[in-house]
Amino acid sequence: MTVQVSAEAVPVGGVEEPRRLSVLGSTGSIGCSTLDIVGHHPDRFEIVSLVGNSNIGLLAEQARRFNAEVAVTADPDRYGELKDALEGSGVEVAAGPQAVVEAAVRPTSQVMAAVVGAAGLEPTLAAVRNGTTVALANKECLVCAGELFMDEVDRSAATLVPVDSEHNAIFQVLDTRNTDQIERIILTASGGPFRTWTREQIANASLDDALNHPNWSMGRKITIDSATMMNKGLELIEAFHLFPASLDQLEVLVHPQSVIHSMVEYRDGSVLAQLGTPDMRTPISYALAWPGRISTPSPRLRLEEVAELNFERVDDIRFPSVSLCREALKTGKNAPTILNAANEVAVAEFLSKRLSFLDIVRVVEETLSDANRTGLQCELRSIDDVFQSDEYGRRRAKEIADGLRP
Repeated sequence: MTVQVSAEAVPVGGVEEPRRLSVLGSTGSIGCSTLDIVGHHPDRFEIVSLVGNSNIGLLAEQARRFNAEVAVTADPDRYGELKDALEGSGVEVAAGPQAVVEAAVRPTSQVMAAVVGAAGLEPTLAAVRNGTTVALANKECLVCAGELFMDEVDRSAATLVPVDSEHNAIFQVLDTRNTDQIERIILTASGGPFRTWTREQIANASLDDALNHPNWSMGRKITIDSATMMNKGLELIEAFHLFPASLDQLEVLVHPQSVIHSMVEYRDGSVLAQLGTPDMRTPISYALAWPGRISTPSPRLRLEEVAELNFERVDDIRFPSVSLCREALKTGKNAPTILNAANEVAVAEFLSKRLSFLDIVRVVEETLSDANRTGLQCELRSIDDVFQSDEYGRRRAKEIADGLRP
């Protein structure tokens, strides 16, 4: 399975009519950055649907500013609050999971899929089945349901453009005409806030420590995933499904400057890399304008100021998450689905200060081990299988986390 490329796609600069864009997860970090880009190019985009969750004030503000056709909160209990906030605006209001799916399939040129976590799977699948261009910022779609998701992309002839900085970088430098010439795909990782900490120091890390990322400004969940390096393991699984490479051809290198976002090495020894400042508006703008490019307010890269670029191997003792994800991918079946569900629960427990930092990965390991021991690993033949595996992973991870509390 590979990323879909549409020969008929036209660069934004060559389109007379603005692109109709829906943003799923508009109040999150990626969603806000997406709308920042749209705000810099108001003549190039029309906002169709905006989908948020609990930040009703921001969702209403966005809907008014961009004159959205519809604003949707995933929380059905917040419908009245959103309706009141948009009174007199002319913006349609809806609420609940089904309304989110309906927002995803409104007639549009493109959907930014930026709902965080497994909750983004159903609306993103709906957008894919609608045959639209999907800018994919939700890595869990591929982690939880990789083959099933990519089969739907193939079946519907949808176009998938990755938004994650690493996968977007690979997308930019991947020679789709000669994929048999790929030798390695190298995902880079900043190393997070604990790159130079000892395991003993990491064991005593506080929530504030873990949220203090040295380079990137991101949402809380992905910032914790960066601190454990689970994000890089999840991205490894995502890359396996997106690009024409075997697991053995996928590598991770720690690159603390976060200047090179990923690389592709070819059989002739050439290594092509995409470079830029650590600002998500760059890959977002590329995804929105693909196959063209548009300007962004991102700071420009000045290599003379960077001065040096360093690379390190991942320390599997201090950061076992990458190896754990690689093993889950080797195991196959529903192991990645269970892994992702357990990680979401464990991170939420840590963010609520009910779990220690090192126990995040411990919860994931024990959940996977229990699934293997009890014979609950199974093939994913339908999306219902994905949801059932996700539910099991969440339930078991919560039980394990509860048992680890002091």
